[in-house]
Amino acid sequence: MRPELSVVIPLLDEAPNVEALCREVTDTLEAWGRSFEVVLVDDGSTDDTFKHLSRLQAADPRLRVVRLRRNFGQTAAFSAGFATARGQLIVTADGDLQNDLRDIPRMVEKIEEGYDIVCGWRKDRKDAWLSRRLPSVLANALISRATGVRLHDYGCSLKIFRSAVVKSLRLYGEMHRFIPAIASEQGVRVAEVVVNHRARTHGTSKYGISRTVRVLLDLATVKFLLNYSTRPLQIFGLIGLLMGSLGVLVTGWLVYVRLFEGQSIGNRPLLLFGILLVFTGLQLVTLGLLAEMQARTYHESQGKPTYYIREVLDAHAGDAIATTGPRPNRDVAENPVPVPVGRG
Repeated sequence: MRPELSVVIPLLDEAPNVEALCREVTDTLEAWGRSFEVVLVDDGSTDDTFKHLSRLQAADPRLRVVRLRRNFGQTAAFSAGFATARGQLIVTADGDLQNDLRDIPRMVEKIEEGYDIVCGWRKDRKDAWLSRRLPSVLANALISRATGVRLHDYGCSLKIFRSAVVKSLRLYGEMHRFIPAIASEQGVRVAEVVVNHRARTHGTSKYGISRTVRVLLDLATVKFLLNYSTRPLQIFGLIGLLMGSLGVLVTGWLVYVRLFEGQSIGNRPLLLFGILLVFTGLQLVTLGLLAEMQARTYHESQGKPTYYIREVLDAHAGDAIATTGPRPNRDVAENPVPVPVGRG
């Protein structure tokens, strides 16, 4: 039977935390009273993490263990967990016990209000200010502004999703933190809930300030995918036209100087600059056209939709057919009102 909830937790060298982690999540969800499973992804641990997981799984069939062949990174571990998870709702969390898993029932209540994604906000974060909290504040502000999905804490792993949302995504690099922004392309509803955050008691953090550069590069990728994945010519072509137009103005002015003022232009660096602008502009426009062809091949070959339906109101059936969210109540079915599908 399909469980109502799947909890996906990636683990890397977390042997001291595994037993307490499994006890906390199972105790919390048993008290919650609904069906659940816990998907524990061993992301190439080199300590006794898998040994502990094997022992715990043998004693509790609600635990499912996925062992990766090597360390592929947290995003890949989450992807493996999403592919394995069977629940209607999927929760993600870290394995270091800093996320308080007792917040899960409250987050489930929030998503059942009609949201597709509920994100945790570590308002009182128990981490070092300079190396962790300050970069996080700056990154969250930048990501929110760039993507249009405004959250206080993109880096909090404690999130809950409708399974249809995350199972349709393909994640690479460090993009697990950008899932709310990437999913906004589908018109999802996103909410944020303040959650408890605890100081790490065992093990060492796998994060550092050096990850900032990779996050910024992935943010550029996400921004491009959100705004131009189906119309790349509009970014490459616009830049190309601007550069080409500037090049035409520069070379046109030099031609005027040569023909009407009799000045020599062959030794002017500006001539080479103008020619470079013209050819670069042509190359960018051509690149945009090739990208348009590739984008169409990508969407058509994979059957990837360019739109997402939240629900269909069928007057003949007299009921609503929900596709990504909860079924509407009778008042909505009888008096349909347009539903906003903005970015949360």
